[in-house]
Amino acid sequence: MTPEEVLTHFRETDALLEGHFLLSSGLHSDRYLQCARVLMYPDRAAALCRALADKVIAELGNNAVDAVVAPAMGGVIVGYEMARQLGVPGMFTERVDGEFTFRRGFHLEKGMRVIMSEDIVTTGKSSRECIEVIKAHGGDVVGATCLIDRSNGTADVGVPLFSLMGMDVKTYAPDALPEHLQALPAIKPGSRDLK
Repeated sequence: MTPEEVLTHFRETDALLEGHFLLSSGLHSDRYLQCARVLMYPDRAAALCRALADKVIAELGNNAVDAVVAPAMGGVIVGYEMARQLGVPGMFTERVDGEFTFRRGFHLEKGMRVIMSEDIVTTGKSSRECIEVIKAHGGDVVGATCLIDRSNGTADVGVPLFSLMGMDVKTYAPDALPEHLQALPAIKPGSRDLK
């Protein structure tokens, strides 16, 4: 799947937004990718994750993954679909008192080869937090995936990161907002602070 084909899925579902957005990292941006808008269509989720699974298989080989783990909320659908495409169990971490943890009886066997799967990576903070939980529970993280790498290859999640495409989306610190963002109220569209 080409980057233009990926963006077509986002455009056709009104998932590529423009305005003033406060990201979960604390940074601001004038563009936001609302993956939930794309992933609400099972056929699109399957097509995107099939292309991403193919990248993982091409790089790591067949049967190189024993499980997929995703951070909730944004990664849950992508993680599930990646697990389905790879034919392995899928599970997710959830925030409890601000920290990711396994719940719902999810657990890993020591040495399981795990892919951490996200929808979007910007700074890689959620990915790194999820990867730490996987490692703490005995998993061997062989890679990470995301549909879109907003860092365009600069985010370091500590393991190889596979994405369908990178985007160079500018982000700004709260004290360094350009004039066009200063004039707009900030919208916080992410899921990090959900209760």
